[in-house]
Amino acid sequence: MKCPLLEIRNLSAWYQKDRKVLSELSLKLYENEVTGLIGLNGAGKTTFLKVLSGLLPSYRCEGIWFHNTPVKPRESSFKTCRYTVFAEDNAFQYFTFWEYLSYVFGAYGREIPDVTDLIHGFHFENHAETLIKDLSTGSRKKVFLITAFALKPRLLLLDEPVGALDFQSTEYLYQQIAGYKKYGTVLFSSHILESITMTSDRVFVLEEGRIRQTFEKEQIDAAKIREALRYENDI
Repeated sequence: MKCPLLEIRNLSAWYQKDRKVLSELSLKLYENEVTGLIGLNGAGKTTFLKVLSGLLPSYRCEGIWFHNTPVKPRESSFKTCRYTVFAEDNAFQYFTFWEYLSYVFGAYGREIPDVTDLIHGFHFENHAETLIKDLSTGSRKKVFLITAFALKPRLLLLDEPVGALDFQSTEYLYQQIAGYKKYGTVLFSSHILESITMTSDRVFVLEEGRIRQTFEKEQIDAAKIREALRYENDI
């Protein structure tokens, strides 16, 4: 039996106490795998990643374990093993890409590697010296994606990473996600089925704050996942 990298038991989270966004959610992530998290808008995908990233204190759970060690999302020992790219991030607006990269690697106590290939792959060559606030939505996303794949944390969390990217950068992103298993584990949320089926070893279907269904390897099929998201045509 494989030892989980991350295990979460019975997690509930909310913004208003009487309206749970996540309800008794449990899951396990394993070393060196790519796991997709798919669900309709409002299913709780971003809320879940906010809890794991230490940005939402209004939650309760039976426990969170990272490599069999109990952790809390805001503990420094857990922070330095993960990095999150959110769908929207308005932080560090007056940094350039290079300043942000330097800040992150300093915070993680790491030396900055050569990121030339990542910059080229995401077609970011002409934007590295521009303030983040002056970048387009897609280029801002690339700042955080390049940093994430350069940092190579043991646990990489991606919230709707495809959003606002151009076609070529999207294709390159798929390659980076699929190849990340050499370095660690990826959990990424998406409402774009292609991104899930092309890259994932496992897929969690999130509905109304709970994992409703899990697909593994040969079970990962677009038609089956669409069926699991059966309410999609009703909205």
